Formats: sequence, C-alpha cells, structure tokens
Amino acid sequence: MGNQLTDIAPNPPFLPSFQSLHIVVIGLDSAGKTALLYRLKLREFVETIPTKGFNMERIKVSMGTSKSNSTTLQVWDVGGQDKLRPLWKSYTRRTDGLVFVVDSAESERMEEAKVELHKIARSAENQGVPLLVLANKQDLDGAASAAEVEKVLALHELSSSTLLHTQGCSALDGQGLQPGPGEAV
Repeated sequence: MGNQLTDIAPNPPFLPSFQSLHIVVIGLDSAGKTALLYRLKLREFVETIPTKGFNMERIKVSMGTSKSNSTTLQVWDVGGQDKLRPLWKSYTRRTDGLVFVVDSAESERMEEAKVELHKIARSAENQGVPLLVLANKQDLDGAASAAEVEKVLALHELSSSTLLHTQGCSALDGQGLQPGPGEAV
C-alpha cells in the first residue's frame, strides 16, 4: 500500500512535511480489510474475524530508494458492516489518504460498494484526499480484474480533485501488496 501511494505520485506533492501519515482503510464487510492490514504489518496472511469497530497499526515504509527517507503509516482499518458505515466519516476527517477495499470476487455486492465509495469520496471533507481502490481477492476464480472493478465502481464519475488509483491484490498470497523495504513499527 505504501508503494502504491508513491507509485501514484513519485514526488508526492500531497504528502505533508512531517513523517507520519494517517491512512484509513474502509470497504464493505468481508472485503478483506483486516487481512490486508496484517499482511502489510506482519508480511504474512492472518486469519481474521469480522471487525466490530476498528484496528490501528503503525507501519514504517521507505519512500523511494533511500532508506533514510521513510515515513510511518498510521493505518486505521474500520469495520464495514451496515451499522458501522455511518462512523466512517469520523475516521476519514483530516486523513492523508483513503484506501477502499473491494472483494473483486463478489460481483453481487459491487453496486453496494459503488454507492458507499461514492458517498465517502464525494463528501466535502474528502475532496482532494488521495484514494486507492484495492480490488482484493484476485487469487479467487472469477475475480474481476482491477480494470473491471474500476469500471463497475464508475471511478471516472468521482471528482477529478481526488487522486485515484486502482490496484489488484490478494491478502492471502500478498500479490499486489509490497509495503516496501520498511519495517513493522
């Protein structure tokens, strides 16, 4: 996830001058948000249970090729059940980046994911906040590609002031999730 943010903008003008970034990971329930968080933190797959609130982990990643140029991502993983979604606004206020995780193998919930994504991305507080859409579960048969997810979620309709990027990934095998040569904090 850290590398995906630097790949979007190699000399990211949106990064604040301090060394810690606040990142919020949201998405529908069972999309794999917590598994992705712990894949990045521990560099291995961890079987998880549904998140009933939130998880927060600090992950140190290198920015670019220099080891001395690193930052700490304070990553908040917020539960995606219907009852928890109204709380997303509280977590996304003043964030440095949003990661929206989609279960790319669950086509019947794509419309629901689209509605929730557009709602949070169009809120006034999130205008101009970088947005990374992770099409998770690419390891499953029948999973939609990142390009297909981008199309179904109608990302072209979102504000051009929001930096958008779509990435395919798998929390199970780590495909598409290179946290960089940083270390867990």
